[in-house]
Amino acid sequence: MFDAIFNSRGRRDTWMDMPELSGDRFEAHAVFVAERLDLRTVAPRIANHPMVVEVGERGWAALFRYGAVVFFAVPPMSRERFLDDLRPRLTRPYDEPEHESIVIRIDAAAAEGMDDRDLVLHDAGVDRLQVVAEILAKSVVMAQYEEQVADAFHTIEPLAVDLKERGVVRRTDQLLGHIGDTMLIRHRMVGRVEVPEKPELLWERADLERLYARLEDEYELVERHVALERKLDLITSTASTSLEILQTKRSLRVEWYIVILIVAEILLTLWDMFVRHG
Repeated sequence: MFDAIFNSRGRRDTWMDMPELSGDRFEAHAVFVAERLDLRTVAPRIANHPMVVEVGERGWAALFRYGAVVFFAVPPMSRERFLDDLRPRLTRPYDEPEHESIVIRIDAAAAEGMDDRDLVLHDAGVDRLQVVAEILAKSVVMAQYEEQVADAFHTIEPLAVDLKERGVVRRTDQLLGHIGDTMLIRHRMVGRVEVPEKPELLWERADLERLYARLEDEYELVERHVALERKLDLITSTASTSLEILQTKRSLRVEWYIVILIVAEILLTLWDMFVRHG
């Protein structure tokens, strides 16, 4: 089954060519598996932007280059087999990937959006599931970054405490590590995941913008992105300030060494002039 998906390039089918999922209730499950996912030779593709492929007899999976996979109506064992087949295409896979699930209910008469714990859709066409996949993929990525930033906060706080209580700044490599981590997270959020940006699908399907906006608001993607940016700014500012203080102290220390050497040279010269040669 998976060899047929991953062995050659496939054509792009339109969303109308894709059979709809059977049943009026099924699960969507998102997982953030790795930093990058190579999609160049994945085929056959049922749809693009995001890419959608078949999994098993009735399931689908939406694949994202930034390492997220969103399954629709795929049981856990089939998900695991699919991800195992994806492993050669992963760059720096995570040991404990972030997961997120939601139940989708198909009801053409109800308003689309969240209803209690379920997500109501008018149909299970690929276009609507692509919108759901965009939201779930961004949400699971944000959850991963939120956890990383929280860990960074726990390590950056002692810097301010040490500076306040003892006037001590930690090692340069630790400070540079904090700055590097925040730069990487910001680069991935903006350059790869593009959390604040609308998906390409909405350029062609403006009728789906309301559904996307409702889900974006439900998962608070914009608010979470802004909160992460503020935390990243604070971490970067704290680490940069500590690094500047450390560098200033080192510069002062070097200047004192130079002054001491000059004074020592003067004293040696005076001793040579007045003591040795009396």
